Amino acid sequence: MSIPQSAGGPIETRDDLVRHLSDGCKPKSEWRIGTEHEKFVYDLKTHKPLDYATKPGIRQLLDGMRQFGWDPVLEGENIIGLTQNGASLSLEPGGQFELSGAPLQSVHETCAEANLHLEQTRNVADAIGAGVIGIGFAPTWSMDETHQMPKGRYQIMRRYMPKVGGYGLDMMFRTCTVQVNLDFESEADMVKKMRVGLALQPIATALLANSPFREGKPNGFLSYRSQIWTDVDNARAGMLLWAFESGMSFERYVDYALDVPMYFVYRDGKYIDVSGRSFRDFLEHKIVELKDVTPTMSVTRSISAPVWMMNALSPLATPSLMISPFSVGR
Repeated sequence: MSIPQSAGGPIETRDDLVRHLSDGCKPKSEWRIGTEHEKFVYDLKTHKPLDYATKPGIRQLLDGMRQFGWDPVLEGENIIGLTQNGASLSLEPGGQFELSGAPLQSVHETCAEANLHLEQTRNVADAIGAGVIGIGFAPTWSMDETHQMPKGRYQIMRRYMPKVGGYGLDMMFRTCTVQVNLDFESEADMVKKMRVGLALQPIATALLANSPFREGKPNGFLSYRSQIWTDVDNARAGMLLWAFESGMSFERYVDYALDVPMYFVYRDGKYIDVSGRSFRDFLEHKIVELKDVTPTMSVTRSISAPVWMMNALSPLATPSLMISPFSVGR
């Protein structure tokens, strides 16, 4: 999950969001690829996942990465991520370690970026006595053995998710994935890529299935991560079947996203719990805690972060199409 965004202009109507997505169209010469790569980090002696402040621990891993020129991102006194040249390193709820890669021109550059990141991660992990594994679901440890990272948003999500699905906490704490972000040159190009990406999801999931174990035993699935997503929260997860209907557009997507329940709004360095309320309510000043607050483009993360469909439009500083089918790591 990404590092909090903190800039952007005001949003007064839904049309501002539609316009923002439209403004993200780019000529082919400016297209870039951005990949996200998650993996589990565990203690080499106990084979249990790392806590944040222990030794070895996740904070040690983040501090160790600074030797390679990464700049720290803090939440209070805790380092929760790192940034460097358009890329970032961040933490998922259970300590899964994520690279959000820089926008790059080719898969060859992306491959080089991922390999360098893995080399750096292995160097630090070796130094602190930790191991790293890329796999779709935690293979041996239980939920009770999994630790929550010190990020305010995860407290909100942990309270809310059991109310809306049976696998929400498993998704948060015990899954990893690989995602790709793609540019588009027009609304029609976005629709085409969205539909092709959705149609290829089952094939990609089958080809790259890599989560057959749960708590040390076969779980009955080749991709247990995919099974988990069948009951996380159907208001925000699954297939966008309406994307194949006539009329699919930026406007159609925004109208959908506006009614997806939010988790939080990030404001003045704090997370405000608005779980279950929609961004449309926020936009229309119907949320008591936010009635005097005007949404900005920076808080559109409150829309995009909880939209976990197989493909999603990401209305951040540079809109892109995010594809996330994979139960695989490296």
